[in-house]
Amino acid sequence: MTSVTRSSPAGGTGTAAVPGRADRASRRGAGWLLGIVLVGQFMATLDVSIVNVAAPTIRTDLATSGSGLQLIISGYTIAYAMLLITGARLGGLSGPRRLFLLGLAVFTAASLACGLAGSEGALIAFRLVQGAGSALMVPQVLSMIQLHFTGAARARALGAYSAVLAGGVVVGQVAGGALVSADLFGMAWRPVFLVNVPIGAALLVIGALLLPREHVPREQGLDLAGLITLSVAVVMLVVPLVLGHEQHWPAWGWWSMAASAAVTGVFVAVERRARHPLIPGRLLRTPGLAPSALGMFGSMVTWGGFLFSVALHLQGGLGDSPIGAGVSFVPGAAGFALVSLTWRRLPARLHRPVIFAGFAAAAVGYLGVARAFASGGDGQPYFGIFFAVAGIGLGLAYNPLFTVALENVAARDAADASGLMAMTLQLGQVVGVTAFGTLYLSLTPSAHAVGVTAAGLAATTVVAGACALPLLRRGAGRRATDA
Repeated sequence: MTSVTRSSPAGGTGTAAVPGRADRASRRGAGWLLGIVLVGQFMATLDVSIVNVAAPTIRTDLATSGSGLQLIISGYTIAYAMLLITGARLGGLSGPRRLFLLGLAVFTAASLACGLAGSEGALIAFRLVQGAGSALMVPQVLSMIQLHFTGAARARALGAYSAVLAGGVVVGQVAGGALVSADLFGMAWRPVFLVNVPIGAALLVIGALLLPREHVPREQGLDLAGLITLSVAVVMLVVPLVLGHEQHWPAWGWWSMAASAAVTGVFVAVERRARHPLIPGRLLRTPGLAPSALGMFGSMVTWGGFLFSVALHLQGGLGDSPIGAGVSFVPGAAGFALVSLTWRRLPARLHRPVIFAGFAAAAVGYLGVARAFASGGDGQPYFGIFFAVAGIGLGLAYNPLFTVALENVAARDAADASGLMAMTLQLGQVVGVTAFGTLYLSLTPSAHAVGVTAAGLAATTVVAGACALPLLRRGAGRRATDA
């Protein structure tokens, strides 16, 4: 099976004969690696939300249809979600460094093409390519963290990764509003794409120079049948979820989602017979991975659903500007990010119990947000306070779950685990936006729309915590060995 030999691990258990200059050089190399891959991850996360703010200007400038505008906004997410597992497996075959740089190059070139697009069709096509570039790049971030960091250093790296995920959406909202409002050089919406180009180009040069090269044994093949069936299943699920509400949930969407379940069954059957399955059975049997993934999926459902539905309320119900709405999300994102960077300071005996304390705090935070808006107005200062509580709670749940999910994964399964976790997080956010966005909009303009939606978020948080309960069993965290 495939394994990747890493050249300069950080935070491992190995010992050096004479600590000093070599250790400092190794730490600097690890720091550069983490910084490079997290900037790439930040760009990919940012692009999910930054374009939303520019949508009205794009529609006016390119005279797009309603369905065309939906595909401009959602095409990125569709391609991104569909190809994450594929990107992860290709990284396992060719090495995560090579695929990270390839994905970054595709993403950067597509960003330039999006910024220069002169028609609706061209922009849709380039957004799909941009999403494909992200799907090649993003799984390699987790793979390189898995392969080049161990122990406490890996947990810190995953904390930084989580902080980037939390901040990317909020920064995208604020940055998108600022760039469109500034109308730089009379380019209106185009800078929301073009801003990626100099950053991506610089990152390509730095990454080519500083990312460590890996030796990748050519022992594992590509399960083409599995790739095709899984990609079809994901597309048939994600497309109606993304487009369904705007098209008033047409019959084709329900048929597509039902067919997705059937194709998923075909995928499972194909995987059982595959010589090199995309998701090896031993990976799913890794201690702690399944309950952690379910808990993380639930947490991302609530996070994505909360950000989307409250953004609708702030901008539609209260008339806030996109920048103002983005700034309103800072307390929650800051709480999530702060916990992501510091939770490891808790005593080790609390790392699993704190998951459930975090889910409880998040549920209280969501209910507090509902109470803040119950009397009308902007909900301040209580909205900011309870949103911070929700962000801190989700951070306390999500980060230990992430660590537990990956701590027992063997090195040979790092790429497949990265793709599985990346797709879990992305699908969680898509489901959250769809479910809770639809719930909120179906209740609007009722004064209770935010309250009912927040109550649903709190209930989902409790269910996510229940999914993670097996982690409290003795022996759930036994370490696997690299076979």
